[in-house]
This record gives sequence, C-alpha cells and structure tokens, in this order.
Amino acid sequence: MTLTPSPAGGVQLPAEGARRIVHRTRGFAQGGITRLMSPGDLGELVKPFVFLDHFEFARFDGPTLPMHPHSGIATHTTLLQGSLAYQDSTGKSGVLRPQSVEWMQAGGGVWHTGAPLEGNTVRGFQLWVALPAEIEHAPADSHYVDVSTIPDDGRVRMLLGGIADMRSPIPYTGAVAYQHVRLREGERFTYQPPATHDVAWLAVSLGALRVSEHELRREMAVFEPGNIPIEMEAAGETELVIGSAVRHPHPLVLGTYSVHTSPTALHIGVAGIRRVAEELRSR
Repeated sequence: MTLTPSPAGGVQLPAEGARRIVHRTRGFAQGGITRLMSPGDLGELVKPFVFLDHFEFARFDGPTLPMHPHSGIATHTTLLQGSLAYQDSTGKSGVLRPQSVEWMQAGGGVWHTGAPLEGNTVRGFQLWVALPAEIEHAPADSHYVDVSTIPDDGRVRMLLGGIADMRSPIPYTGAVAYQHVRLREGERFTYQPPATHDVAWLAVSLGALRVSEHELRREMAVFEPGNIPIEMEAAGETELVIGSAVRHPHPLVLGTYSVHTSPTALHIGVAGIRRVAEELRSR
C-alpha cells in the first residue's frame, strides 16, 4: 500500500512525532453500503480487523438479507441510528434498538440474517474480526448488546474489548479495542492504544476529522504500526469508530463467507457451515 496523495498533489507529511496515516480510502459504494475494507486488501494491514462496511439507508424499504453463513470470524454490527431485526442459527431472534450492537462469533459455523425495520432510517458499521486459532472452530456464540449496557462517558463508547476500566460487555478476550467516538466542532481527542497494540485504524461516519494533517470525511484511515497516540480534531459535529489490536499472527485464508488461519482450518469451517445448514433444514 502507498501513502494517499493530497488534493494538491504529492504526499501529505505528518507533523513531527504524529502517528502517520499509511493508507486512506472512501471504499466502494453499492446502494446504501460502502465497502471500506476486505480481507484481501486493508485487512492484511490491520488484522485481526479484516472487513468493514459502512451502511446508511434513508427510510429503508428493501428486502431482508438472506440467511447466510460464516466461520472463523466474529461479525460486529454497530447501529449508530435506526433499528434492526435479527435471527441466527443459535436460536436467537429479536430487534436491536438504536445505538445497540450485534456480536456474532461464528467459530465453527453459523447462519444468520437481519434487516433494518421497514421505513426506518439506519446507519452504522459492520466489522469482521478474524478469530484466534484456538477458538476459530468453537461453537457459535451470539450476543445482542443493548445500548443501556455499553460503557459510555458521553464522548466515547466501548464497543469491543477495553482500555483501562472501560470494557465492553461482550465476552471476548482477544487483544482488541474498538470505540465509537462523538466530537463537537473543534473538539480534540487523543486515542492512546494499549501498550501491546501495534495496529490501528479509524473510519468517519459523519462530519470531518483532522488527523496527521489530513482531513477525513466518510472514509477509513490506516495508521503506521506501533503504539504512538493518535491525535485528532473535529471539523464540525463528527462521529467515527476507531480500533486497535495486537496484530493477528496468522495468514488470512479466505472462503466465500469465512476467514481462517490455514487451508485445513478453512476446510473444517466449511464442513461446519454445511452441518449447521443440515440441522436447520431438519427443524
């Protein structure tokens, strides 16, 4: 990957001591969904974070997403606005309220579906996390986290993992931190990753963000490896998500809906998906 040219040409250089942005993208839009990261591109830079969609539908009236499978990953859906109906092969179903979170740890195989409620304006992010080898075939485990249980200090909400005393209620022990940040015009914010984290990125949903002499709008930025704090300033009312982690040590071996640590692990995961499908058909 290369540094992104500035609008005036050339490459924007960060202020001395600032953490550099090594890649930025506005992704590829299809309808109300913008694909910002996939396992075959930016996922290689910030794994275990391997996939990121930003979605926004004004008065959604489209079809329900068909039931589909995953293995080897967890999907994390953050509703920043709107409500979402869900159902999965672990037997859970219901409706997520605005600002709530769906965590689907697919492990050895799961099927799920979901859709915004009809006539509802919805906005948010779906993130995939590549699971550690020791749990990539664990039984599927889903958690639907109500907004009332998500730690929130008025500016930062902890969506996954934790920093210091601020921890997500999702029972995931991987070395990750994933936050939803809301800033007012001119407000400054410093993200200090935990000491062991060496990958970091952010994505802007609303407004604009000044970071390392870049101005980001509705896009994703990947930072250089390391532990240097990330300094930012809002240009207008701004909303973003930011993540950091210990780098995933395994290759990303890809299936249609799966990410595993080896070809053998992928074969086992695909077999698990088929097994769950057979169980669903027999119900």
